[in-house]
Amino acid sequence: MQAATARFAVLNLGHFYTHLFLLLHPTAVLAMQRELGGAYGDLLLPSTAAFVAFGAGTLPAGWLGDRWPRERLLVALFLGLALGAGLAATASGPGMLTLGLALIGLSASIYHPVGIAMVVEGREQVGRALGINGVFGNLGVAAAPLVAGGLAAAFGWRGAFAAPALVAALTGLLYAALLGCVARPDHTAPVSAHTSAPRPLGPRDRRRLVLVLGTAAFCGGLVFHGTTVVLPKLLEARLGSALGGLLGVGALATTILAGAAFAQIGVGHLIDRRPIRAVLCALAAAQAVLLLAVGFGAGPALALLALAAMAAVFGEIPIHDTLVAHHAASAWRARLYAVKYVLSLGVSALAVPMVAGLHHRGGFPVLFAIFATLAAVVAVAAPWLPQPRAAMASAR
Repeated sequence: MQAATARFAVLNLGHFYTHLFLLLHPTAVLAMQRELGGAYGDLLLPSTAAFVAFGAGTLPAGWLGDRWPRERLLVALFLGLALGAGLAATASGPGMLTLGLALIGLSASIYHPVGIAMVVEGREQVGRALGINGVFGNLGVAAAPLVAGGLAAAFGWRGAFAAPALVAALTGLLYAALLGCVARPDHTAPVSAHTSAPRPLGPRDRRRLVLVLGTAAFCGGLVFHGTTVVLPKLLEARLGSALGGLLGVGALATTILAGAAFAQIGVGHLIDRRPIRAVLCALAAAQAVLLLAVGFGAGPALALLALAAMAAVFGEIPIHDTLVAHHAASAWRARLYAVKYVLSLGVSALAVPMVAGLHHRGGFPVLFAIFATLAAVVAVAAPWLPQPRAAMASAR
């Protein structure tokens, strides 16, 4: 039991680091703009390398996760994040910065196909575990504006990468030493005697599942990454003078994202007890309404609207992962997660240029109207998920 708890804690920490490091640059850009000058969109574009690598590395990581000890891949995750952030911190020009961000993205691509597969191993009801793990991932999202903003305010934009690089390196080395990952015998996906069997679907239902899950992953990936990238800039533009500068912007963004992250625990409980498609439909519809309102919001109401919108966005994540856990055997689960995350993370590479381009052309109202439209597509698709009765009966 203690070993399982420790393993779950490390998996949660890995999820936290993954999203924290991916979003250091979008907040550091605000400090770079003040120190170096230049347009926001131009300075933001190197983040595209991180998100492209994040998506491109997912399938290879899933393949490795079914063939190589997954604990070793987690060590590689921590050390790779450290190396990438170190390169970004010492960058002498845009090329080296882009290389560092790409290495961050490539290292981060390990987590979702490998780490999520480890989270659901040996569990009958996976919703709660995925909800808790998802909270840590989104706390990483939440912490990024505060960590990057605070470090950049104190030490300049390079400090936003240097300190996290040191912490990740120490974490990776400590994890390897304490858990003995490097010296452990080779194994890939241990199967517990208590692991729930995959819940078979007929050919028609499989097609419907793939279609809806693919649609939700594609649209949800754009909404998730687009909103988390643009939130610091939105708060700076609409509330910056009232917040007292970069640190205040980072603190509010962190508060919003941290509060929203806990929605995943509630959703995790719901999807263990209620039809998944009803929960998904309701959340996606709520996203559409709230995101549209955020695009036109101002003043204190904007912070409340952003909190509600991000809670709905974050709450959708464990639903996708639970669908995979219910229908994939452990031996190939990492690869199926990889395919799913290729869509949700691969299309996230479009989020940065989309944010930069739409912000330049139409401002926040147009950008958030696009986000709302994507959420509405998921709400329309959700009722086409296969009937949950068989899956629920199997879980009892």
